[in-house]
Amino acid sequence: MRIGSFAWPLVMGLLSAFLLGPLVLVAVFSFSSNALISFPMGELTLKWYRDLLANADFHAALTNSLAIALPVALISTVTGTLAAYAFAEWRTRLGLPLLALLGLPVLLPPLVIAISLVVLYVRWLGLPLGRPAVIGGHVLVTQPLVAAVIASRMASFDFTVLEAARDLGASRWQTFWKVTLPQMRAAIVGAALIAFALSLDEFIIAVFTIGGGNTISTFVWGKIKTTLDPSINAIATILLLMTIGLTLIALRLTRYRG
Repeated sequence: MRIGSFAWPLVMGLLSAFLLGPLVLVAVFSFSSNALISFPMGELTLKWYRDLLANADFHAALTNSLAIALPVALISTVTGTLAAYAFAEWRTRLGLPLLALLGLPVLLPPLVIAISLVVLYVRWLGLPLGRPAVIGGHVLVTQPLVAAVIASRMASFDFTVLEAARDLGASRWQTFWKVTLPQMRAAIVGAALIAFALSLDEFIIAVFTIGGGNTISTFVWGKIKTTLDPSINAIATILLLMTIGLTLIALRLTRYRG
C-alpha cells in the first residue's frame, strides 16, 4: 500500500514533466539571446518578439487567423446554441442521439475531414479554397463542442420558467431573449471562446483548405520546415498564452453554479 501511494504521485509527476517540460522550455528560450536553442542560455532579451512584430508575413498570418477565428466563433456559437436549445426543448429520447450525431466530426480524424472538405469544395461544388473554405471546415469541428457545452447547461435548465413567460403573454422570441438568454449568457460566451481558441490553433484543416496565404499555425509550420528561427518560440509562447487565457476564461464562465 505504501509503495503504491508513493509510486502513483511519482508516475504522475514524471508524466506531467514530460508533457509540460517542452512548453516551459519553448517559453524560456523565447527570451534567450542565443540563435541556437541550446544550453547554456544567453542573456534575456525581447529581440525575437521585436523581430516577429516587424515581420510582414507574421502580420498577414495573424490577420488571416483572426479573420477566420472570429466568424468561426460567431457561427459556431449561434448554430450550436440553437441546436442545443432545440434538443433540450424536445426532451425526448431523440435529443441525445441527435446531439451525438452532430458531434460525429469531432470523432473523425482531422486528416479525413480535411481531405473530404477539399473534395467537396473543389470537385463537387467548384468553390475556390481560401478563408471561407477554412471557416466552413472549422465550424464543422467547433460547432459540436459548442452544442455540447450549451447542452450540458440546458440539462439543468428550468423549463417551467419558459412556460410561465409564455402564459404571461410573451412570444417565443421574447421568451428566448428575456428569459433564456440571460441564464445562458455565461455558457454561450465560454463556448464562443472555446471555438475561437480551437480555430486559432487548428492546423490540419487550415493547411488543406487555406489555398494561398497562411494562418498562424501554417506560418509556424513553414518556418520550421525551412529553419529553426528562434522567433518560432516567440510565436508559440504567444499562442500558448492566448490559448490558456481563453480556456481559463471559458472554463470560468461555463462552470455550473447551481
